[in-house]
Amino acid sequence: MKYGRIVGWGKCAPHKVLTNFDLEKMVDTSDEWIVTRTGIRERHIAGEGETTASLSVTAARQALERAGLQPADLDLILVATSSPDYLLPPVSSIIQDRLGAKCGAFMVTAGCTGFVYALATAQQFIASGAYRHVLVVGAEVISPAVDWTDRNTCVLFGDGAGAVVLKASEEPTGVLSFVLGSDGSGAKHLWMPAGGVARPPTHETVDRREHTIQMNGREVFKFATRVLASAAVEAVEKAGLTMDEIDLLIPHQANARIIELAARQLGLPMEKVFVNIDRYGNTSAASIPIALVEAIEQGYVKENSTVVMVGFGAGLTWAAAVVKMGVFTQPRYALWRTIPSRARTRARVAVGALQMRAGALLLPLYARVTKR
Repeated sequence: MKYGRIVGWGKCAPHKVLTNFDLEKMVDTSDEWIVTRTGIRERHIAGEGETTASLSVTAARQALERAGLQPADLDLILVATSSPDYLLPPVSSIIQDRLGAKCGAFMVTAGCTGFVYALATAQQFIASGAYRHVLVVGAEVISPAVDWTDRNTCVLFGDGAGAVVLKASEEPTGVLSFVLGSDGSGAKHLWMPAGGVARPPTHETVDRREHTIQMNGREVFKFATRVLASAAVEAVEKAGLTMDEIDLLIPHQANARIIELAARQLGLPMEKVFVNIDRYGNTSAASIPIALVEAIEQGYVKENSTVVMVGFGAGLTWAAAVVKMGVFTQPRYALWRTIPSRARTRARVAVGALQMRAGALLLPLYARVTKR
């Protein structure tokens, strides 16, 4: 049995931060209203030149560096997103090219649950022995599809990307189990009515804002509270574990109240649930990988931690995975890589200057020796 052990992780968020106070100037809302109902205080919004591909590449490079791997080492790239740069070509190929990787790449589109779907897919390629190193990215630039006049939806979403590198391992680490689900009967509770093949964009659809996200918040809330806890329990049982053996729950960051309710249903204290929705909002497929990276950085996920990742979203879909973290090995030249890139550049320039000066000093001596 081969296991897809997570050996690298990275994240990227756009530079622009849109706070609730900024939104107060755009729509009829307030910071108190947004925080009370969602738990969100701010979100990152992509600016000029920031796309799903560019955010993904930055997160992927961090993950590869942390894993001590080069893009050429990758056997496959999976990108979970509902907001690719273009309909054609797939954004996965753009990311593969920009990274300089020489491997297959494809997209997984399953809404906010896409990252867990992609993680489960990556595990299958590794478990079968087909591939050894797989990059999994969850990324969204969803802000262009937001109706910024609709106070019920525009306060929810943000942009970002997260990535992990899975490496084949004999040890029972990485993805131990997963659960995937879909109920298409609720598809129109969270959708974009126009813009696809069934209903191409026209002046009329644009005027009616049908190319933006529309959501039946009440129905999505009911769906989420029904499937989030049950999916987590099912995945834990499939892994042969109990909830008492879970170190941390990383849920999709869609709504703080949904997360708190799921924690109560699972009998977990909030100390064992990671929440960062206040700073990112709902970043869809990027939500869980960004939260995972921050949980590692902040010490909530440690060596040998057992983590449950669970999400829900458009489709309507849901997914959960139990992941066992292995030993956090240090990549090659790890100390050098912890130095900020600007400082590393200055150091390289200084070393180069010293080498040139040393060469200039030694050149006359070399000339005299070779004359003899």
